[in-house]
Amino acid sequence: MDDLLLEAVKLGEKLGVEFVELRCEESLRTSITTKDGGVEVVREGFEKGVNVRVLARGAWGVVSTSKTDRQSVFRAVEDAYRLALALSQKVKEKVKLAEVKQVKDKVTLKPKKDPRNIPIEQKIGDILGVDKTVFSLNPQTKSCTIDYLDVFQKEFYVNSEGANVEQNKIYVWFRVYATATEADVFASAGEEFGSTSGYDVFDENPPEKVGVEIARRLGEQLKAKTPKGGVFPAVLGSNVVGVFVHEAFGHLAEADLTLSGSVVLDKLGKKIASDVVTIFDDGTVEGAFGSFMYDDEGVKTQKTLLVKDGFIVGLMHNRETAKKFNSQPTGNARAENFRYTPIIRMRNTYLEPRDHRFEELLEPIKFGYYLKTFRGGQANLDGTFHVGVQEAYEIVKGEVGEPVRNMSISGNTLETLMKVEAVGKDFRLWPGRCGKGQLAFVCDGGPSIRVGEVRVGGRG
Repeated sequence: MDDLLLEAVKLGEKLGVEFVELRCEESLRTSITTKDGGVEVVREGFEKGVNVRVLARGAWGVVSTSKTDRQSVFRAVEDAYRLALALSQKVKEKVKLAEVKQVKDKVTLKPKKDPRNIPIEQKIGDILGVDKTVFSLNPQTKSCTIDYLDVFQKEFYVNSEGANVEQNKIYVWFRVYATATEADVFASAGEEFGSTSGYDVFDENPPEKVGVEIARRLGEQLKAKTPKGGVFPAVLGSNVVGVFVHEAFGHLAEADLTLSGSVVLDKLGKKIASDVVTIFDDGTVEGAFGSFMYDDEGVKTQKTLLVKDGFIVGLMHNRETAKKFNSQPTGNARAENFRYTPIIRMRNTYLEPRDHRFEELLEPIKFGYYLKTFRGGQANLDGTFHVGVQEAYEIVKGEVGEPVRNMSISGNTLETLMKVEAVGKDFRLWPGRCGKGQLAFVCDGGPSIRVGEVRVGGRG
């Protein structure tokens, strides 16, 4: 395959392109869905394809094909070139790319447990083990749906500047979502698990342990009270910190969205958070769900500093935005698969831990809330955010109190970051999937933190 892609690059150069790159992807995947103790879906499949991106007269032309024979790949190069020429007559700003070191590398994997070697019966058994535990521990459980996915991917990347990268990737992921009812109270609990190191994700998260945790959350919510609405001090657990950093800040610092008008566009180099806030986006964390060696522009991944001691010092870049900001590409260009063009995506985005014990975070709060596990979240380019909370508790006189349910928090990202008073020493990354027109596997997280005030949704 490598030789064919290099020949296609030469064809692009003969056509007179400014730049041409080809990404070939071969993927083998297994997906399983179970519901309430039964297997609903089992799929296994293989897919292969090539994405061609050509830069000509300052415009991109992009073509993908699932046919990987010589004739089809060459035709894709020619079609991409013609498309670029046509679009070049309409673009207002010519595309320019930042210079980057071109590498030749081959990245192989040696997983402890390769999911390709795990029998499908074992995968189903592990998943149903979670289901069985949830139902057995919580009689009020009404439903439990589990989705499982594993992917083995081989990628080839070449371009006209000399890059030639082959890398293998493994993703193993599963998600649990369960509901329960008691009288007129409805409860739901869910969590995602994922790893790029192999099927040992089930060793780190045994089915019985996962089931126990989901059943516990359902039980806590069924007996919980509704929160008071208003503005209160709060301690955010690692899970909630992660979704806040990802949704409320991370997207604002993706340079393509920054250029689209995010609230941080005029804040580069300025203070946007309290002194105790330092944020990274890091593709180098071993085994984390957002880690890889090279991005889909052939740029080596790295640990990118976004906020240091409250000052925004960097953004996440691809080669195009790096040129516009007179910066360096950060290895954040990612495509869902060969059918898509790479765009700027987060990897493992987190707030750096400090030195406070959890008890020290709680201690000054006379009344507030401990937000432990998130339910979902969204943010806007103007900096406003809304995060649903799956598991939360009152804080009374510096101690964790009774559970509350149906809670949400909202506010302005930069105002909230300014109100971070203390940062804990505990740390965890939480795997997930991010949508931005394309799906990307990511992690987010950090330590627990104390925020001076946050707006809580609930009864008044």
